[in-house]
Amino acid sequence: MKCLLQRVVQASVAVDQRVVGEIQRGLLVFVGVEPGDTDEIVLRMAKRLLSYRLFSDEAGKMNLNVQQAGGAILLVSQFTLAADTNSGNRPSFSTAAPPEQASRLCADLAQALSVENIQVETGQFGADMQVSLVNDGPVTFLLSV
Repeated sequence: MKCLLQRVVQASVAVDQRVVGEIQRGLLVFVGVEPGDTDEIVLRMAKRLLSYRLFSDEAGKMNLNVQQAGGAILLVSQFTLAADTNSGNRPSFSTAAPPEQASRLCADLAQALSVENIQVETGQFGADMQVSLVNDGPVTFLLSV
């Protein structure tokens, strides 16, 4: 599982010109699920997302996690994160999990995050989504477990 985190001031995701998920300050997280991903990996990623320190404290140091900063999380499934780009001029998606597995694990990740008393919004799995964001920093990290 790969997650691309972007610290945002605001982010939203729309499907057919209708907003399906929106947050203010927090993390926009693009999620790429790979075939070997399991429920255990989902729980480990949830823990990393909640504890990763990328918000500034009073001294301007990245010492606060999303909960400590009073932020929210917007999860957006993005199978292209799991693409094999090692050769050629076109990505291969054979390294991405099948849609049924990816859909379930993305939903499980949202559930694992939401039990921690944090606002969690999501996109719509498998839909053509338009994502809008105001990146804060910019601060962007790629996490994998």
